[in-house]
Amino acid sequence: MRRFAVVLSVAALSACTLGPNYRPPAPSSLQVPDSWYQRSAQESQDLSRWWEQFDDPLLTRLIGEASASNLDLAVASSRLVQARESLVQARAGLVPTVGASGSVGRSVGAGNDRTTFSVGADATWEIDLFGRIRRGIEAAGADAESVWYDREALRVAITAELATNYVQARLTQERLALAREDLAIAEDNLQIAQWRLQAGLVSSLDTEQARAARAQAAAVIPGLEQSFAGATYRIAVLTGRAPGTLTAELGQVKPVPRGPRDVAAGIPADTLRQRPDVRSAERALAAATARIGVAQAQLYPGLRLSGNIGTSAFSLGGLFSAITGTILAGIDQTLFDGGRLRSQLRSQQAATEGALATYRQSVLTALEDVENALAALNAARARQVQLETALEAANNSAILARIQYRSGLTSFDQLLDVESRLVSARDGLASSRADESLALVQLYRALGGGWDANAAPDIRTTR
Repeated sequence: MRRFAVVLSVAALSACTLGPNYRPPAPSSLQVPDSWYQRSAQESQDLSRWWEQFDDPLLTRLIGEASASNLDLAVASSRLVQARESLVQARAGLVPTVGASGSVGRSVGAGNDRTTFSVGADATWEIDLFGRIRRGIEAAGADAESVWYDREALRVAITAELATNYVQARLTQERLALAREDLAIAEDNLQIAQWRLQAGLVSSLDTEQARAARAQAAAVIPGLEQSFAGATYRIAVLTGRAPGTLTAELGQVKPVPRGPRDVAAGIPADTLRQRPDVRSAERALAAATARIGVAQAQLYPGLRLSGNIGTSAFSLGGLFSAITGTILAGIDQTLFDGGRLRSQLRSQQAATEGALATYRQSVLTALEDVENALAALNAARARQVQLETALEAANNSAILARIQYRSGLTSFDQLLDVESRLVSARDGLASSRADESLALVQLYRALGGGWDANAAPDIRTTR
């Protein structure tokens, strides 16, 4: 028996682990450039709480509530618990499975009544000769890490979505104020046109045009109010509340939050570390690579050790006077299965190649997102410069046109044209300023901001 135990110990210690040992692909193999095509500051920056750069306490509070109460994040957390338990189950394969049993029997006969007691235990243990179990644990651990990163990627997306809706709500408030001012000007123009008609200075065409302009200005307001309500409803749902619960609080007019002028995007290779979705794809690649070893180990023999021990007696005191037991070792090897196991190995190798392609695609998509966000930010700032000039000119033109119309020096058509340009310039400038904030939100999301990029995946089990 001792010799048998020694042989098993040596076999276990000399066991090899089949399959490739995973190494993360180097950035150079992923076509990661050395710098961004769009110019940006290159210093690294902590983006874990980027929304604080907008200096808006309400926005900061709402994002904190979303991080704690969002229901999609709750679903993601439950998936993480499932992944942790899968890791527990995989680790259980390394230790023996032990069971126990006991029974009491009573036989009744002519002068032969007696009670029988028996207890026993049995155990089975698979010796991981070729690393099938160890590779399974490696795959389950990588899966759990991938799920953890998926949850953090969802947190990044929810944070950016809430900030986007918040900016859009504030922009809508500003556009509503402008629309009401435009309506007041249109009503004033209508009154002037009616006065001039009563004085016989113009025809009824001017009043009809003024009525149409006034109605068009008024028609803009309900659509903007609907947009504001929709943004507040979405913010409420993102924070785990019913739609409408935040409408009154957000109804207090505040300006569009403005972010910092400069954002340090770092170098493109930083994206591999900062983006949780990229990290998730890399961990999925690691899990797929480990499963090649699982599939390969199934082609080799399996060694299992089993045993039992038991005793029986006619009294409790005599249970341990005679104990018997057996121990068995068995080897199994698939000789013919129609190519099923080798097909599973090839299938897993193909799955790993697909996971590698997915990882590479996630990196390229991340780089694209950053470049698009930088381009959008630069474009919004360039538009602001031109729209500020356009607004100044349109405002001066509108003042002159109103004076000339009052004096009868210009037609109502010309006044409407000038004021239409003023409305467009005011709305365009407000939108371009909000576009800058939205582009900043897009950039922070593209860079992977909104979570702690230095945190290790939390795959601790609940046991």
